This record gives sequence, structure tokens and C-alpha cells, in this order.
Amino acid sequence: MPTPSLRTENLTIRFGGHVAVDHVTCAFQPGELTVIVGPNGAGKTTWFNLVSGQLKPSEGKVFKGEHDITGQSPSARAKAGIGRAFQLTNLFPKLSVLENVRLVVQARRGVGPRALSRAAALTDIRDEAMGYLESARLADVADYPAAALPHGDQRKLEVAMLIAMQPDIFMFDEPTAGMSVDEAPVILDLIAAIKKDMAKTILLVEHKMDVVRALADRIIVLHNGELVADGKPDEVMALPIVREIYLGVGAEDEE
Repeated sequence: MPTPSLRTENLTIRFGGHVAVDHVTCAFQPGELTVIVGPNGAGKTTWFNLVSGQLKPSEGKVFKGEHDITGQSPSARAKAGIGRAFQLTNLFPKLSVLENVRLVVQARRGVGPRALSRAAALTDIRDEAMGYLESARLADVADYPAAALPHGDQRKLEVAMLIAMQPDIFMFDEPTAGMSVDEAPVILDLIAAIKKDMAKTILLVEHKMDVVRALADRIIVLHNGELVADGKPDEVMALPIVREIYLGVGAEDEE
């Protein structure tokens, strides 16, 4: 068995007497898209926050490859190849749409202000950033301030920025939340394109079952902070415990 791209070992966090994530152990491989599902309050976003470094665990560890990254900051994890898109947009609101993506490209390349004084370097970075905007269908608003975009376009911009980071591991927390039926397919197409790269690992928190069925190679179910199911989509969604806690279907409903 190859070394997982990402692994959590007995990952736990307590807030006072409440255990929000309870000894979750799981591993993920390159080329795999895993959807994390569960009812509200199940611990999905909290587990994401532990993996990406926004929260420190009470117990347990996080590994990227063979490296223990439990003590690393969110920025260090991002540099190591863990890319995170949040449930709420996380942009530079006063900068233009293009500048938001350009800064990501510049940081990834390690290009400083002096290098940007060279026209060739500036053009190359701008062209790469525009490519990401075109894939997210945002090229027409490249010069708009990010704050001026409607919510759906802000979500698309954040995904474009995440792709521009070129991480090994992509983490999406309800990427289509608040988006219209017409807007959501753009995000899903971007995720589907990432999925074609078998070197990438994708984790997706989602509650829309059409999205889950369209994209998932594997489903993990959290309930009250515990990992209660893990496997192929059809197998997991057919489990009685999953139908009861996630779909609200009990035995009496199937009679």
C-alpha cells in the first residue's frame, strides 16, 4: 500500500466538555476524491480546520505523506501543498479580481517585487493568472474589485486562487453554498478538471446529494464528531446508520 498523501490519526478536539471531533483516523490517496458528509454539527468543518491548521487538536496527529505536520501553521501547511477553500469567501476585497490571482501565482513562484519590475516577468505572471480566471469564467471581470463581485463570482474567484496555488491536496468546504443553479456547475467543472490529475487528492465537504453522486470516489460520514462510515458511495449511502442519521430514513420508512 503506498504512503497516503494525507492521514489523520486519532484526531480529536474538545471545546470544554464537548468533543467536536472524536478520535478520527483516516487516510487518503492521490487520485481520490473523498466527500465528507454528515448532519449539521457533525464535525465536518471542524475536522477540516484541524487538517488545514486553523485549529490545534486536543489529541491526535495530522500527516502529509510521511511528515507529521500537526504543529505546523496554516501558512506552512499551504506551502507544503495543502490548499483550502473556505465555506465563506476569503479574498482581498479591495484588490482587483486579477490581482487576487496574480498575488497567488507570484507567491507560489517566489517572485518578489524587484523581479516584477521586469516586463517579461510581469507579463508571464499576468498571463498565467488570466488563464485561471478564464477557466473560472471570470476573465470579463478581471479588472473589477473583488468586493464588487456577486457571491457566486466570489466563490469562483476563491476556487481560481486555490487552483493557482497548485497544491497536492485540495480541500473544498461546501464550494457551491449560496450559489444559484446556473453558477454551481462552473465550480463543479473546475473540481472535475482537478480530479483528472491522478497526482492530486481532493477532500470535499458537501451536503447536496447530486454533487456527491457526481464526484465522489469515496464517502466518509461523520456523526457527533465520530467517523461512522467510510467506503464507496453506493455502499455507504445504503448503510442503515447512514440513511438514518444523514437522510433521515429509518426502518419504519422502508416498510
